[in-house]
Amino acid sequence: MGIAASPFLSPTADRLNGVGPKLTTEVLARRARQRRQIQSAIGISYVVDAIILLIYAHAGTTSPTIGPAFAICGLVSVTGYILLSESGVTERFSDHYFVVPQSIISVIIMLAFTYIAPQVGVMFLCTLFVVFAFSSLRSTPWQTAVVWTATASGLAGLFLLTDKPISLPHETYLERFATMTVFILTVGRCMFIGIFSSAMRDSLYRSGLALKEANRRIEELAELDDLTGSLNRRCIMRFLDDEIARAHRTSVPCAIALIDLDWFKRINDTYGHPTGDEVLKTFAITVFANIRSVDRFGRYGGEEFLLVLPETPVDVAVRLLDRLCSIIAGLDWSAFSPGMRVTVSAGVATLKAGETADTFLARADGALYKAKAQGRNRTSSA
Repeated sequence: MGIAASPFLSPTADRLNGVGPKLTTEVLARRARQRRQIQSAIGISYVVDAIILLIYAHAGTTSPTIGPAFAICGLVSVTGYILLSESGVTERFSDHYFVVPQSIISVIIMLAFTYIAPQVGVMFLCTLFVVFAFSSLRSTPWQTAVVWTATASGLAGLFLLTDKPISLPHETYLERFATMTVFILTVGRCMFIGIFSSAMRDSLYRSGLALKEANRRIEELAELDDLTGSLNRRCIMRFLDDEIARAHRTSVPCAIALIDLDWFKRINDTYGHPTGDEVLKTFAITVFANIRSVDRFGRYGGEEFLLVLPETPVDVAVRLLDRLCSIIAGLDWSAFSPGMRVTVSAGVATLKAGETADTFLARADGALYKAKAQGRNRTSSA
């Protein structure tokens, strides 16, 4: 029994492709193509084994009818499965490869011909190893158990309930050549299954790494603001809650700053929203370039941003925000549009004992309002 180099060897492949009633036409076509490839290899394998049986027949070991009969039985089973596959019947089942039915049919064929032609029984028994190895690669544990039970029961019946003299032909040179070919093909098939299984495991491992990286990227994108690359509101608020809890627990200072771009609506109205988006991006990049790695910067809403400064006393926070305001005002904004000028206002607050995030933010917002009332382009402390 041969195998095809396809995802047949991975039970996980169906889960990745999405087994179910909503498979796309492309997936269905690919699965049908894979099944045809597998059955073609199985059919070729039956024909090759039939040729070996004809060699045995030429040596006088067995009847000349055994080889053709074996090929016909194998090809009929293959044809039956192909008809079911092409008609779409197999797609109604989660195991659209019919691993258990096909394996049991193959076992029955091998055991039946071992009984009918015991003088060349070694060939059929060797092929059982290939059948079982092939099916176990794609089977679930219970399917493997079913195929193993069927194989064990058949072997028990053959060896214990009959007295057939199962032979390993080796008397003549031609018999020795045919038997050698049987063993070579059996070992080769098993080796190929092992090599392909190893390649599939490597492929699944690489797919797992790629999936893990994709999930990491998705999680990262879920935490970031699409436009500015800063943390989104949900993420920055979660970080603020964590930092407040840590500050209360360890009694270390914590400061925050609400930063607002001055007259940002006027920028959008005057220069257009695309230019306004570029201003937001440039502002965010500038902030990232001038804060510590432990600080967290996120978009609080619209043109308002929240900067969380762990273990930072108020005087240090105010100096940092004064510096940021000066840097933003000093940038050459005329690159976006002649005469453009952008400034920011900031409200700084430091955490009080037992304070919640709501009151903490409210005090920072009050300080920001005061900075705007005092003329903007400045920092005010709560």
